[in-house]
Amino acid sequence: MQMRKLGKQGLTVSALGLGCMGMSQSYGTPNDPQSIKTLHRAIELGLTFFDTAEVYGPYRNEELLGNALKGYRHNVIIATKFGFHIEDGKMAGLNSHPTHIRQAVEGSLRRLQTDHIDLLYQHRIDPAVPIEEVVGTMGLLVNEGKVRFIGLSEAGEDNIRRAHHIYPLSALQSEYSIWERNLEEGIIPLLRELGIGLVPFSPLGRGFLTGNAKRAEEYPQGDYRKTDPRYQGKNYDDNMQVVSVIHQLAKAKNATPAQIALAWILHKGEDLVAIPGTKQEKYLEENLGALTIHLTAQEMQQLDDTLPKTAGPRYPEKQMTYIDR
Repeated sequence: MQMRKLGKQGLTVSALGLGCMGMSQSYGTPNDPQSIKTLHRAIELGLTFFDTAEVYGPYRNEELLGNALKGYRHNVIIATKFGFHIEDGKMAGLNSHPTHIRQAVEGSLRRLQTDHIDLLYQHRIDPAVPIEEVVGTMGLLVNEGKVRFIGLSEAGEDNIRRAHHIYPLSALQSEYSIWERNLEEGIIPLLRELGIGLVPFSPLGRGFLTGNAKRAEEYPQGDYRKTDPRYQGKNYDDNMQVVSVIHQLAKAKNATPAQIALAWILHKGEDLVAIPGTKQEKYLEENLGALTIHLTAQEMQQLDDTLPKTAGPRYPEKQMTYIDR
């Protein structure tokens, strides 16, 4: 397994990680036995980096990982996140007050059945709490041995700078993919200036870039894709043109569209570690196949230059308000 470093503080992980959210919510019906088999297969194949959050489920995803990984704890890097107020089993706004951070971390440690979190992120910037207080609290948790490394998720440039000044960040987790390029102008150059790694989530466009996406209305209630603007109406039709361009190169390379989309990220820099999500072994194995695909500079340029503009925002309106841009 190829390994990569996230940040300058010593965090080393497999070159691709596994996003675990979809095992417990948002994409189809949870199947814990299947998910556990996939988690164990990932470890067998050398993958070390597993991503979860208290709000996934809520709580259910951390519990799943705690049960599945407890016999492999010394072989894995677990990342989790705090930052939401959870009420009656649902996300009910933001909360990154220091007292709440400590409560959230204690809950995560208990559910993950571990004495430390390898990488702790603030899930979303909370405008009510200065980032200095948030990161100061996270730094104290590192000093206490409950956390090893820290990061932010979907943070903007100002908060990244201010946070990193208080305590060194190892990673920023944000959406980034061949069709979601919002980080390229300001965020990625800043991360490289400061020596912070990037962990792209949804590197396959929430499944759209695999080429197997259905229209939004074909998904059941409770499936995130039913409300995803990029899966809806004319956006769906326009975005299938993006997939078509990727599919053409995939055919020429004897690869799948998903492998090309992941290989594109892998070729964007050694400081990027994508976390495609799946609960099925066959897709896990397919995704890891991206590590063997070489894209030439000409092929990378071809993808950058010929892909049509993605149609539709990446989240519904309310969720977009949580993005710190």
